[in-house]
Amino acid sequence: MSNRLLGKVAIITGGGGAMGGAQARLFSSEGAAVCVADNRIEKAQEVADEIIHSGGKAFATNLDVRNADEWATAVSKTESELGSVSLLCNNAGANFRVGFEEQTEDQFRLIMEVGLNGAFLGIQAVVPSMRRSGGGVILNMGSLAAIRPGGGSPGYAAQKMAMIGLTRSAAHSFAKDNIRSVVISPGHVDTPFLRGNNAHSPNDWDTSIDNPENYAKRLDGTPLGRLQRPEDIANAFLFAATDDAAMITGSMITVDGGAGM
Repeated sequence: MSNRLLGKVAIITGGGGAMGGAQARLFSSEGAAVCVADNRIEKAQEVADEIIHSGGKAFATNLDVRNADEWATAVSKTESELGSVSLLCNNAGANFRVGFEEQTEDQFRLIMEVGLNGAFLGIQAVVPSMRRSGGGVILNMGSLAAIRPGGGSPGYAAQKMAMIGLTRSAAHSFAKDNIRSVVISPGHVDTPFLRGNNAHSPNDWDTSIDNPENYAKRLDGTPLGRLQRPEDIANAFLFAATDDAAMITGSMITVDGGAGM
């Protein structure tokens, strides 16, 4: 442990998931106090308990990122429990892996509301707290879809490409407050988002990487020869959160094993 985040306070959405949980554990190991936020409170609590058991400081909170009032409550609780917020990781997302003509309006809306609107509301909610802490870093979850969206799931493609614009807008708007904003874009990450059949990310045999053909297709498209792990993405989030990245803002960091080339 190098304590690169000593004294920092982080809110991590999707904190009960694979990638958000990896960020929460890593940030804590580097000295940050962590609010583990998720709309699946039991998952968030598991991560928070693990951090506390390891000697870190954390708490779990229920958060539907689509709800501004819940964001306000999460920030208020974080300030009360841990102090002013200095780091925000926007991980919450949804996807429905169907083509343009098959995707419903409700599916499109949900993808945009969770991934894009949720990040927008989160940024608005945390910036006053970041100003009180003297600055901060906003880290938004991108995707290969922000690089080469293709023809699948138009909602997901639109959301991830729009995340670049949102990030750049935040970076420009809040630079004067010593607040940076960065997109981290993973490639094919081996998580329940790609394997499991979840309400926010349905999968069946045709889409899940439990299907060896689907796994092989993603692997073949990754020049470095393996799918990413949640820890790979967490390491990039950590780098962007530290002073090692002090002059990086409005940018995208791609962690994809070369899949976007």
